[in-house]
Amino acid sequence: MTKILAADIGGTNSRFAVFEGREGSLEMETSVWFSTTDAADFGHLLILLEDSDFPLRPCDADYVALAVAGPVLGGNSCNPPNIAWEVDLSEAREKYGFSRYILINDFAAQAFAVRTAVMGKALDILPGQPDEQSVVGVIGAGTGLGKAALVPDGRGRWLALSTEGGHSLFPFSGRREFDFQRFMMERCDRQQIIGDLVLSGGGLSSIHAFHTGDELAPAEVVAAFDRHPEVLEWAARFYGRACRHLALDLMATGGIVVSGGVAAKATELVEHDSFGAEFRNSETHRDLLAGIPVRLNRCEDSGLWGAAFSAWQQCVA
Repeated sequence: MTKILAADIGGTNSRFAVFEGREGSLEMETSVWFSTTDAADFGHLLILLEDSDFPLRPCDADYVALAVAGPVLGGNSCNPPNIAWEVDLSEAREKYGFSRYILINDFAAQAFAVRTAVMGKALDILPGQPDEQSVVGVIGAGTGLGKAALVPDGRGRWLALSTEGGHSLFPFSGRREFDFQRFMMERCDRQQIIGDLVLSGGGLSSIHAFHTGDELAPAEVVAAFDRHPEVLEWAARFYGRACRHLALDLMATGGIVVSGGVAAKATELVEHDSFGAEFRNSETHRDLLAGIPVRLNRCEDSGLWGAAFSAWQQCVA
């Protein structure tokens, strides 16, 4: 039996959980959430954890698995763009008492979560015939946009490839969308309109403002979908396009998994006809895309599960 302390550290919340890993099984025992901004630095976050009634101290864990919302460099450092402090594990044993640890990007954790129990409650969005030993693409919009790939290593284990694909340019098409692109350039004071700006919660607000002239928070935009169906249609179409591009970029015949955030709170974004139509919309690979299923992972703890899986996989190798 392996006791794993998993953490999913984001710009808004930092989640911790205890997992028990055995041969053939991984189970969550308990979890706790903190506001990330309550911590002055990473060390302070661990102090908040130890001062709570959380049952496992980092120094007592067999493995510490951390998923952080930012690019991980050298396997031991991450400077997250939406957090005021960095995570540096170069002296993890001396400073924090970690016996063994792994540090991964938060969307690498979302990719690993595809191999865990959370997918038992996933929502089927588009049908297909997945190749169970092929690449799975994972995408999710929340505060920003994350993308990752889950790749079989050919020996029964899985690799998660993190990306910063949310910062690539969004592919607009047609005169009306180009009008929206110009609107976004002025609104954001940016020359490059990236997927982060279009598909995130803030992107919902921008689409609504473009169509109606009204400024609403993302949750208010979702509540107003019935009154402004064109906003929902555009948002669903954009999400479908992003998923299609990811599927083709990765040759993701294992499927596409939409994870968390915006779509979990507003499933109509991926259930709308425009999402599916745009996902299958290819002049060259319509048949290929027709065979790729799309599922929605709505579990808010999937980052914890994925982080724990990354450590558990090391232990049972």
